Amino acid sequence: MKVAVYGASGYTGRLVTAEARRRGLDVVVSGRDESRLREVAEGAEVRVAGVDDAPALARAFEGCDVVVGCAGPFSEVGDPVVRAAIAAGAHYVDTSAEQLFLRHVFDTYAERAEQAGVSVVPAVGFDILPGDMIAHLAGAEVEPLDELTIAYQTNDFDMTRGTIRSSLQVLLDGDLAYEDGQWRPAEGLAVKRTSFTFPGQSEERPTARWPGAEIVTVPRHVRARRVEIITDAAVFTPEMISLMQLPTDQWDAVIGQLPEGPSEERRPVAEFTIVAEAIGVDGRRATGVVRATDIYGSAAVFTVEAARRLAAGEAKAGVLSPAQAFDSAAFLDCLAPYGVEWSVVAGEKVNAS
Repeated sequence: MKVAVYGASGYTGRLVTAEARRRGLDVVVSGRDESRLREVAEGAEVRVAGVDDAPALARAFEGCDVVVGCAGPFSEVGDPVVRAAIAAGAHYVDTSAEQLFLRHVFDTYAERAEQAGVSVVPAVGFDILPGDMIAHLAGAEVEPLDELTIAYQTNDFDMTRGTIRSSLQVLLDGDLAYEDGQWRPAEGLAVKRTSFTFPGQSEERPTARWPGAEIVTVPRHVRARRVEIITDAAVFTPEMISLMQLPTDQWDAVIGQLPEGPSEERRPVAEFTIVAEAIGVDGRRATGVVRATDIYGSAAVFTVEAARRLAAGEAKAGVLSPAQAFDSAAFLDCLAPYGVEWSVVAGEKVNAS
């Protein structure tokens, strides 16, 4: 099983490469900087290709079963990698979490992927795959839904430079809302849930709308009138707020002075909790929860597991969300050895008399 990791020399790319190697996969490291790629290759084949060189990208992915995209921001550099993977007849996954990029992939490549007989499953990292899957499992308990809320909470989460750049780009691009069975710009629409009680807490926490890519994926497999994604407002750190207030042409200079990502000591302590709260049109409620530690390490595990399953032929051809591509319960169950816990509880009707 041969897997090409594009952007293998980046922070997340290195983790994905190491996880793929640990699982005994035949890894090809790819990207634009040969010297940096050779630093992480450890005997793996190196194939140099920039996103502006379509023939080189096509050659880089020749003979690979799966391409893993780890180079972002995906709205800037992701499209050529998807296109080249399909042209090479390789399945594709990535670590993106950008709404507009994800919507572009669904709108642009569904037919091409089907014709090529390959599966394209973007957004299999920490902040989409578990949210997409737990929303599917909770929603299935009480469909059709009046509303579905996906809530994120993170603790001790030190973002990489790439995550910061992508997050700022998403906020700059504007986000989508899903209401009354259709997507629309979120600008001007009030967030319904301004606070949320996360598992294990007795008090509600202030929350804010988060431009999560589940807005693009979940309505494709969960029948819901309304989908909303929120995050613990603490994710908007003073540093992030300061960056958002700067002119965009100053972002790179400021971000470039930050650490590339969390240290080996800091990375494992980062915790995440993702809650999917589904309310059926009949008032029934179901709540799903996914919890784990080591956000970036978990993202690498999710990504490599998804790539392995695609290479094994588990998904149909086309552009798919994680929950469309894989059996959600089985996928989450297989992550238990990595500290991932999940549950779904169906409760009584909301406001039942």
